[in-house]
Amino acid sequence: MTFDAEALAQIGARMAQGTPQAAALKFRLVSADAAGAAMAVPWSEQLVGDPDTGVMAGGVITTLLDHVCGLSVSCAVIAAGQGIMEYGMATLDLRIDYMRPAAPRREVIALARCYRLTRSIAFVRASAFEDSEDDPVATAQAAFAFTGPRPVVAPGGAS
Repeated sequence: MTFDAEALAQIGARMAQGTPQAAALKFRLVSADAAGAAMAVPWSEQLVGDPDTGVMAGGVITTLLDHVCGLSVSCAVIAAGQGIMEYGMATLDLRIDYMRPAAPRREVIALARCYRLTRSIAFVRASAFEDSEDDPVATAQAAFAFTGPRPVVAPGGAS
């Protein structure tokens, strides 16, 4: 089965803007491919956690990491040749280590890679940063459980 980049782009756009929370935070899809996913959140006054410093609130970064981790699971499912799965997914575990405050008035990017995919659980690592993944604001380790029916649908709609 071939990698379905078009389907993944649609899933990525839906993850970036399809939920009310992501839309309110103005998440932007940076990339979604076989290697993983990246999303960004632009700095805005409404997202500041400390008005004295202008630093983005940690909860915004947590939400960004959770979203990009979920998207990376979809990337892994498609890259594994399992087609497009119609499934629900729930964050089973999300551990975030904050390394430093985000830089004031800067967009934050999050990059996630699903490193293990099983029938019922996916395992992901991610980081949030401004310019370089080597200087993270935060790192994350997550596990996602697949929920509900999980029929595998091949690209083009054949089951």
